Amino acid sequence: MAFLLPDSALRISAKDRAKLAPSSLSVSPSTRSPTLSKHTQTSTHTAKLPPEFLSATREIMPAELSMDEFIAACNRPLRPSLRVNTLKISVADFVALAATWQWELMPIPWCKEGFWIQRRDDDETRLGNALAHLAGLFYIQEASSMLPVTALFANQTDPQLVMDVAAAPGSKTTQIAALMNNRGGIVANEYSASRVKVLHANISRCGVTNTALTHFDGRVFGAALPETFDSILLDAPCSGEGVVRKDPDAMSNWSEESVADIATTQRELINSAFHALKPGGVMVYSTCTLNAQENQQICQWLLTEYPDAVEVESLEGLFEGAQKALTAEGYLHVFPQVYDSEGFFVARLRKTASIERLPTPGYKVGRFPFSPMSRKDSADMIIAANTAGIFWPEKTMTLWQRDKELWLFPAVLEPLFGKVRFSRIGIKLAERFSKGFRWQHEAVVALSSAAGSNHFPIGDELAQEWLRGVDIYPPQAPLTDECLVVWQQQPLGLAKKIGSRIKNSLPRELVRDGAIRPHNLNTD
Repeated sequence: MAFLLPDSALRISAKDRAKLAPSSLSVSPSTRSPTLSKHTQTSTHTAKLPPEFLSATREIMPAELSMDEFIAACNRPLRPSLRVNTLKISVADFVALAATWQWELMPIPWCKEGFWIQRRDDDETRLGNALAHLAGLFYIQEASSMLPVTALFANQTDPQLVMDVAAAPGSKTTQIAALMNNRGGIVANEYSASRVKVLHANISRCGVTNTALTHFDGRVFGAALPETFDSILLDAPCSGEGVVRKDPDAMSNWSEESVADIATTQRELINSAFHALKPGGVMVYSTCTLNAQENQQICQWLLTEYPDAVEVESLEGLFEGAQKALTAEGYLHVFPQVYDSEGFFVARLRKTASIERLPTPGYKVGRFPFSPMSRKDSADMIIAANTAGIFWPEKTMTLWQRDKELWLFPAVLEPLFGKVRFSRIGIKLAERFSKGFRWQHEAVVALSSAAGSNHFPIGDELAQEWLRGVDIYPPQAPLTDECLVVWQQQPLGLAKKIGSRIKNSLPRELVRDGAIRPHNLNTD
């Protein structure tokens, strides 16, 4: 999710919107109050808060909250936080591993996989360069940002088909995939072309296999895919009033006029998303901003527009302490001083009845470039993959081909093929050659068995070298000419032994020169 400024590219003229169509369619969780490390506490942070913004915020601030505390919170740096990626490691195993790195993890109340992190004062390196991060064991995510997905899955919600309307950089998409345990399917949409690449990189790093990426303005989906999804997350583009603790300049171009303009876009997005939601389905609307125009009033607009088809489901019992941010309507309106976090707004809305469909889009999607593999070829492919230690759920993932490329697609997404054009679906499994298959890196790291005969475990030092894209020279060579390099039981990639050297096969776009051992970390 991104926040918008008045000159944002998402503000499209009515004429252009009419043309809009798919372009070609010893550490354990602590119970004490979390505190910042010395390094973070001493950071300089002065948020730019326009007087007009402060005046508008004062008018909507709940009586029990202090404006002075709000301003003080805005001028404190955020507590660093992360979410354990349970597609790769359990929470318990990660906590045990973090203890060996002298990380102190403090549970985030609304996300059982989420933790605030405190580390030694002498840790001076970015958390994003940690081996555990590069291997996909955790995702760096602000605590409040974990709320919308928690709300989406509340009350034992178990969706099979989900849309994330504004998905980049992928924090919420990967959180959804983890809660679905890679079952079902997710359509992850991103309007910005450059951010689609970031989105794909993050879902690949985290071992997500059940996602299809699209690149559209979110306002097309109500007409393109009417009443299709069990659940929809609309983490809407917004004015970003809640992110000043992370970006002190976030409010530099704030104005009441820009808020009004952004609210217009948000009404169009929520209307489109509501049309794409199945009757009986749940939509979570969220923003990282604070004003009522972009939050309560957007939800009220939907309630007024479809009075017989939408109802609010209260988030009062979402987690212990939720009542501190609860509004009269049942939304969560999180001011930064309430939980010492970013500002956020979250609403859970249920579609109770079908509504009149939008006009059928006039665009042409074009020919779908993939074809399903025959039963015999699929069976042969499964045997070859299993022999290489690669496995997938055959009932929920199906094999498709394009020229020499072989892909795995989530079966639940197949009814959508031909209705919109996808930037990427599922996971690229292999390329076919005359002498067999060349297994693809993203498939290997996502689908390799936990214990395989070709596994070659390496330690921290060699893992650093591997993630820097260089060949490695282990003290003892693998027993086989081809092996799967593994760190902390996580596959890092396939490799070939050449004498005493293991040739690095890491794709160039994944090379990270700053890869470091965990105990040298700093989260700034």
